[in-house]
Amino acid sequence: MKTRFTVKTFLVTGSTLIVLLLFLSPFAFMVFTSLKTQEQIAVLGAPVWPARAAAYEYNGEEMEAYTVPMNTCEGSENDNSNGSLLLIKKGRQESTFADPNDPDRGEFLCAVSWRALERPWQFAPTWSNYIEAWNLIDFPQLLWNTTFYAIVSTIGVLFSCTLVAYGFSRFDFPGRDFLFVVLIATIFLPAFVTVIPTYAFFQRIGWVGTWLPLIVPTFFANAFDTFLLRQYFMTIPRAMDEAAMIDGAGRFRIFWSVLIPQSYPVLLAIVVFHIVYAWNDYFGPLIYLSTSRDKWPISVALSTFNGIYGQRPQLIQAGAMMALIAPLILFILAQRVFVRGIVITGVDK
Repeated sequence: MKTRFTVKTFLVTGSTLIVLLLFLSPFAFMVFTSLKTQEQIAVLGAPVWPARAAAYEYNGEEMEAYTVPMNTCEGSENDNSNGSLLLIKKGRQESTFADPNDPDRGEFLCAVSWRALERPWQFAPTWSNYIEAWNLIDFPQLLWNTTFYAIVSTIGVLFSCTLVAYGFSRFDFPGRDFLFVVLIATIFLPAFVTVIPTYAFFQRIGWVGTWLPLIVPTFFANAFDTFLLRQYFMTIPRAMDEAAMIDGAGRFRIFWSVLIPQSYPVLLAIVVFHIVYAWNDYFGPLIYLSTSRDKWPISVALSTFNGIYGQRPQLIQAGAMMALIAPLILFILAQRVFVRGIVITGVDK
């Protein structure tokens, strides 16, 4: 029985690790590519990890090194090992090499074609890619624009959704359940259905080219976050509201002093959700801020940057990595409370 349990645990753990590695492989590829040089990317058969081809100084010049079977070289016919030699003169059937570890040996011939040889690589991350990407697309301004959009819109979501969820969870009024169903039904409404009329409305009132079309709607609640908050508020016993009423607390006082202090997990979950959404939002800023380049968030600027520097993937991946760091740190710091908030919102008392 114990052996079966051990095997089962091993299989489950192994399968989970394999799935995790497959899931993280694109992220690893992005990290490795962001640290490569243009020369390494252009070389066929170069290693996946960031590296540079080995080279040594010979007679005052830097020469390329290749891995050569030593038994093909003059004076080393009985040596079956491979050595890292400097290519002095290229040839189709014979090439001239020198030994960087034995320069007194001089130059010698090896019966190999230099094109068929592999090059030794040394681990060498190119951190300057991040500095170059930072300077090329004015990252400080982009980070400020994106942070401003994320924080202000998150404040709007928290302000509006908590009030609406409080009403649905604590007040009894005619048609409450029907209105809540209608609110939830809007989740299934495709966003692209409302793009044209919404844009036409904002264009008519002169908001296109400003932050207002992106920020003001967040102060009118949304169905997803309202649903999460309402489900969480319903897990808080009404007896606490009644006890506060006996002490003379009004409706707003109950909301501020009873419900909100106990709702930090779900509030933090919504903060993480919305900041990540706003940080990655591309379609909205592209429509409403396309004419205001100084207001572009990082998502729109990176898309333009990718089109300009498409032949330099290391810079594209470096820019993407820098854009990813902030929401990744936020998720890591808030992971425990974030997961707790998501779990509890599914529990109804």
